[in-house]
Amino acid sequence: MATLLDLEARPRLCIEDVRIAGHVQPITLRSYRPASDGSVLPIVLYFHGGGFVRGSLDEADVAASVIARDTPAWVISVGYSLAPEFPFPAAPEDGYRAAQWAVAHARAQRADPLRIGVAGHDAGGNLATCVAAIARDRGDLRLSAQVLLAPLLDPSMTRLADERKVLCPDLEMSDCARCYRAYLPVPSQRLHPYAAPLESRRLNGLPPALIASAEHDLLHIEAEKYAAELINAGVPTEMTRHCKTSHQALAAHPDALADVVAFFKKRLARPK
Repeated sequence: MATLLDLEARPRLCIEDVRIAGHVQPITLRSYRPASDGSVLPIVLYFHGGGFVRGSLDEADVAASVIARDTPAWVISVGYSLAPEFPFPAAPEDGYRAAQWAVAHARAQRADPLRIGVAGHDAGGNLATCVAAIARDRGDLRLSAQVLLAPLLDPSMTRLADERKVLCPDLEMSDCARCYRAYLPVPSQRLHPYAAPLESRRLNGLPPALIASAEHDLLHIEAEKYAAELINAGVPTEMTRHCKTSHQALAAHPDALADVVAFFKKRLARPK
């Protein structure tokens, strides 16, 4: 447990909400910025979980705060549009607009638009890697790192762990299927590389990745499969599986977040 002295030594955060134009509606971004010590910060966009149909900026607060304080970094938590009211491609396009907004406002925030990472949990992990793919393809901004925590990557749901071998999973496959149906109402969308990263045949050129899976998660197979696919495509990739941890708990798991911070410190460091 942190002592009072430890808590006082941690940098304080300036947290504020900003509204920007999204793909089909205005969206809210929550900015987390450590108290300035004069250094130029990297940028991290964070995407909350919730299966594309729920979740909120408040639920992302633990991860966003830890990354902002301990990296340190300017973190923008993205309140992307939710299905079924706003199905694909609204969410990844919102994420890309948030990245463009961050680049446009980087100088005012003493942040470096050339050192950008993306991170997310659950559906947010899907959005993080899909935004990285959009950035690679459109070419008007460059991402340097991606972190995926228990990501949803396979709308076909054909790469699941054996239910008999996973203890007490907290994500039911029937719920996951309902979420995918709401997010991807057109069957052909389930093969689109910006919605189904595991179906993409062009993973080269994506930024270095850290992928974390949870032992008590039926989806850990697809996370680990995606890590292998990235490695085969030449993308520097680190893969960790956290024991005695569930799908939902991974978003605020202390060891997982410590790995995230260490990865961003390495991948978003200022060039010497």
